[in-house]
Amino acid sequence: MKKLTILFSLLFISFGINAQESLVKNVAFTNIGPTVMSGRVVDIDVNPEKTTEFYVGYASGGVWYTNNNGASFAPIMDSAETINVGDIAVDWKNGTIWVGTGESNSSRSSYAGIGVLKSTDKGKTWTNTGLKDSQHIGRIIINKNNPNEVVVGVVGHLYTPNKERGIYKTSDGGKTWNNTLFINENTGVIDVSVSPTDSNVLFAATWERDRKAWNFTGDGEGSAIYKSENAGSTWVKISTKKSGFPVGDGVGRIGLATFDNNVVYALLDNQNMRPAKKKKSQVGLKKDDFKHFSKNEFLKLDKKDLNEYLKENRFPKKYSAKNVKELVEKGKIEPIDLAKYLEDANYILLNSEVIGAEVYKSEDGGKTWKKTHKDYLDDVYSSYGYYFGIMAVNTSNQNKIYIGGVPLLKSDDGGKTFSSMWRENVHADHQALWINPNLEGHVINGNDGGVNITYDDGENWYKNNSPAVGQFYAINVDNKKTYNVYGGLQDNGVWYGPSTYKASKNWNSTGEYPYKSLGGGDGMQVQIDSRDNNVVYSGSQFGYYFRTNTETGDYLSIHPTHELGDSPYRYNWQAPILLSPHNQDILYIGANKLLRSMDQGENFDVISEDLTTGGKKGNVPYGTLTTISESPFKFGFIYVGSDDGFVNVTENGGNSWTRISDNLPQGLWVSRVIASKFEENRVYVTLNGYRNDDFKTYVYVSEDKGKTWKSIVSNISDSPVNVIKEDAENENVLYVGTDNALYVSLNRGESWEQFSKNLPPVAVHDVVIQNEAKDLVVGTHGRSIYKANISGIQQFEKTKGKDVVIFNVKSMRHSSRWGKSWSKWMPLNEPEISIPYFVNASGNYTVEILAEDGTKLNGFKVEASKGYNYFVYDVSTSEKVVKNYFTKKKIKVEKAQTEKYYLPKGKYTVKIGEATSAFELK
Repeated sequence: MKKLTILFSLLFISFGINAQESLVKNVAFTNIGPTVMSGRVVDIDVNPEKTTEFYVGYASGGVWYTNNNGASFAPIMDSAETINVGDIAVDWKNGTIWVGTGESNSSRSSYAGIGVLKSTDKGKTWTNTGLKDSQHIGRIIINKNNPNEVVVGVVGHLYTPNKERGIYKTSDGGKTWNNTLFINENTGVIDVSVSPTDSNVLFAATWERDRKAWNFTGDGEGSAIYKSENAGSTWVKISTKKSGFPVGDGVGRIGLATFDNNVVYALLDNQNMRPAKKKKSQVGLKKDDFKHFSKNEFLKLDKKDLNEYLKENRFPKKYSAKNVKELVEKGKIEPIDLAKYLEDANYILLNSEVIGAEVYKSEDGGKTWKKTHKDYLDDVYSSYGYYFGIMAVNTSNQNKIYIGGVPLLKSDDGGKTFSSMWRENVHADHQALWINPNLEGHVINGNDGGVNITYDDGENWYKNNSPAVGQFYAINVDNKKTYNVYGGLQDNGVWYGPSTYKASKNWNSTGEYPYKSLGGGDGMQVQIDSRDNNVVYSGSQFGYYFRTNTETGDYLSIHPTHELGDSPYRYNWQAPILLSPHNQDILYIGANKLLRSMDQGENFDVISEDLTTGGKKGNVPYGTLTTISESPFKFGFIYVGSDDGFVNVTENGGNSWTRISDNLPQGLWVSRVIASKFEENRVYVTLNGYRNDDFKTYVYVSEDKGKTWKSIVSNISDSPVNVIKEDAENENVLYVGTDNALYVSLNRGESWEQFSKNLPPVAVHDVVIQNEAKDLVVGTHGRSIYKANISGIQQFEKTKGKDVVIFNVKSMRHSSRWGKSWSKWMPLNEPEISIPYFVNASGNYTVEILAEDGTKLNGFKVEASKGYNYFVYDVSTSEKVVKNYFTKKKIKVEKAQTEKYYLPKGKYTVKIGEATSAFELK
């Protein structure tokens, strides 16, 4: 079996995609932001000798460097195989950077890594030093006395058990690793903290967790604290029953902060339940009352009290005390249904009365622990502490500690009392902290909204969000002449802005950031009414959408609920919506059933049965629809896919459905189903196995409405697929986005080209085409939004059988300011025209610029590679041509400040080989 695996790997290397041979390697992407809302930070590493110099690690956006206190940043990890980051550690004396890849948070969008990367040249090049099956890394500690000695805390696989977990140590700079602490295949290490006074003393927090698509358990007996007194070579468990630190099944994620060899703090996510509260005298009806009422008891309820309950809990207006009692009396519903109506698939997770965040302190090196506070730390973790767990202590003051959850809190008395550090300009959900021990109040904080810095201990903060690291789930575009791009982001809501966006600080003087917010939460899918681009459908997680008029501010809340007595709808985290291409009044939304509104979201009808496997017991909605596509050929011809692997189709508006996924791989997430716009019977499907730790690529096409399927993966490198898109004009052109790349096929999936110029190895979650501009717009989960002009790609058929093809050269408005400047302190205005062309063989070519009568005005020797190429022409000619051609024609052409002569207004021709294309200077 091992020989077969090796053989497969060799074949994969031989036939995989080589980016340097891609026909589209010169088709460039441009980042169009946004930046202001940023993305999730996972770690910050600051130069202790120069605190204005530091590195920031973003969960899925790579590592960025600043040496001016965050005024600007530069990405340093884009040349690596991945930009998914769990932790960073810097040997500042020698300039060595270590990155543990794969985010340690166990979120829905926590991407896996490829081990430990090391750079000795400040990020120009990277070496993979091992631990390639770790997938998610919690912490890296460099021994300050021996930089070749490094300890790594490995969290391990997110969705499946694995052995490469625990503590790994290298003593030779990463050449070899020893597993010095291993608990079991479900327990990894989430945090490691070293004593600032003794590099031999380390504390490690192990974490037992189990994530499935339908359930998350973030606690267990494996969660504990360990100690090493020999720089991580051996470990002893110190959180025992006798120690005073909680033990058992309810112990969740633990964060650590060490002051010295004796004083150490721990921030615990305690998932044990709180003691039942003493019942206070009750006023009015409560949800749980209906779980115990008999039919007769219910019918005796006071109508006024019952109506008040229905109103307070926002039941639809159609439900009143009178008709609800009638339904109970007739046996159509039971009293308990009035409680279940309020309990959707998230209820258990979000409403469990767990103890939550607790802070413990040891003053004897971890032998004994005491909780620092008497009361509950409410509203820090709630029931989802798995997403948090950072804390810090000021190493100059053992009583000054900080903890991060939804808010950021500080304590001046060793954790007895806490106060909030929230102020304007600071995002929630805190993930990274650096405390300056030499300057009281200087704190750098990383959160789900980027980087914040304070110098007065949180009284005032400023934001350092110049990197474009937005984590988009979905994007869309409108059809305005200068079109807008819309998108939903992880924990940053929905935003929209101009496709012409360029990164600039000018908005600080105008007060107008180009992108505008449309809502909060975790931003999800967006649909724009093609008849009126001001009407936008957008929303947040689990199917909570709005219809918003961006001009008037009017909005309608959209979240269809089940009929009283039925089972609650199950909405996916990224519940899909779709405006019908046949009628923009018709809105579809997917739960576990498909719902349709004929009146812009005012009212909904159920047009299907449950189109999933029926869900599974757990605390995460599962058995939900994930994708909807309606054929442009016929109204009511609809495909849907689910998170549990089903693809269903109806051709009669939902009157009947057929499952068409039985011959596809089973049990995978259907990330996209697309009804072709070119052939009525054609449909594309992509499947994603990430939530099974399955990183293979699944892309299929059917030419008979799903009766039979053909894999069109071809030479795409293994990676889970998020999206497939047909080109708007050329049926042979397809685009596929995976968890680390974008690909284009020019022959309908027979082979694929890597599409990556200026695009880092980031997860591509969504792509959309703006038809008029001929732009491909790409939504990434970690590096915001990119666009590329694809007009040449759409004309690929023109290149067949020809040595050279020149595509349309855009005309340009002539300016008398070319080659000039408003002052000597301003840059010169230099024009450029991009000339797109395709060659069928790599080699040297001559680009000629001709006048309308064929006279040669300029010529250039260029080296072109097979495929698409671009020549940037500065619209210049020579002094000799001016004298011998334009002067004789009595056309005045003067030398500019750039020492160049620019062509006057007129019509011109570009010639490469035998190919020509005209353009005009107007």
